[in-house]
Amino acid sequence: MHVPGANGRSQPMRPGSVDKIRALVIDDSAVMRQLLAAILDEDSGIEVVGTAPDPYVAREKIKRLHPDVLTLDVEMPGMDGLKFLENLMRLRPMPVVMVSSLTSRGAAATLRALELGAVDVVAKPQGDPREVIPSVARELCAKVRAAAHVHLGRPRHAPAPAPARNLATYSCAESRCERGVIAIGASTGGTQAIGEILQRLPARMPPIVIVQHMPPRFTGYFAERLNEHCALEVKEAADGDRLLPGTALIAPGGCQTEIVASGDRYKARVFFGEPVNLHRPSVDVLFGSMATGVGADGLGVILTGMGSDGARGLGAMHRSGAVTIAQDEATCLVYGMPERAIREGGVQEVLPLDRIAERLLQWSGEDKPK
Repeated sequence: MHVPGANGRSQPMRPGSVDKIRALVIDDSAVMRQLLAAILDEDSGIEVVGTAPDPYVAREKIKRLHPDVLTLDVEMPGMDGLKFLENLMRLRPMPVVMVSSLTSRGAAATLRALELGAVDVVAKPQGDPREVIPSVARELCAKVRAAAHVHLGRPRHAPAPAPARNLATYSCAESRCERGVIAIGASTGGTQAIGEILQRLPARMPPIVIVQHMPPRFTGYFAERLNEHCALEVKEAADGDRLLPGTALIAPGGCQTEIVASGDRYKARVFFGEPVNLHRPSVDVLFGSMATGVGADGLGVILTGMGSDGARGLGAMHRSGAVTIAQDEATCLVYGMPERAIREGGVQEVLPLDRIAERLLQWSGEDKPK
């Protein structure tokens, strides 16, 4: 680990470190600080320039060390992580990856942190270190690398007020509401993007199923938070849930979610499958099942996120006759997932975030060709 010297610079410097991502680890637990710093320092593209036990020490080290990315614990003494994050984003915006415990309190606070401008979240290691730490290390390093390249200066569109639940603001074609299904996949930056889209939609919509890369527990709170602000009924998906008009299902963290036929409708299949593209839930799993089970009655949207998850599945949806949409680069926090899907030829339309809800409304109001 690199300890700041008297001149405020990280010492000793490693060869070529000028090109490394400079990370500052903030956590009140000395053991966790040491573990997270050791994990990040193993990555050849990351240099840990320092650690801090609380926001007050962190504030001074940010001034002296000029890190590129912070990892931040939610719950700390003195000033909690949320208040620190709020002040940071107001006075000196920079990429922050939240490191949160898998508790109800931790999940709720982390969702608030994402709303305040944090880039992503990683769950603190739990269980047997020999089994848990390798997967946490991959995730943490990947998210810190992605965070270093986000565009914090890009405009965040203010969501339109949600329509009242009993107000029909447009006409959903009967065939679309009964047979159509919308699938959405996202990762880094996706919580804000999904919120903006859903808050622009009225209650009368075809069923929507969403994969957002998040740890267990977090997806349930994410669904609850969306449900408070949307005309749609939003809930975390459970195995066997029927896909009904006016509902949006959030794939639970730690499980895979597929769409399968159930009589003249569809239902969700939620199961403990292997990670796909290192993710559980995986966008590719959802989109692949849409291609197989829903076909031309489907619409797929791939939003901001790092990596390639969803590109293969969206391509399968396109070949099955579904409409496929990608968020454009200008409004993505991280363009990785949409860019990969576009490059592989699975995207029909590329739209800015604030036009995607409008396109979903248009599609939902169209009768399927006879």
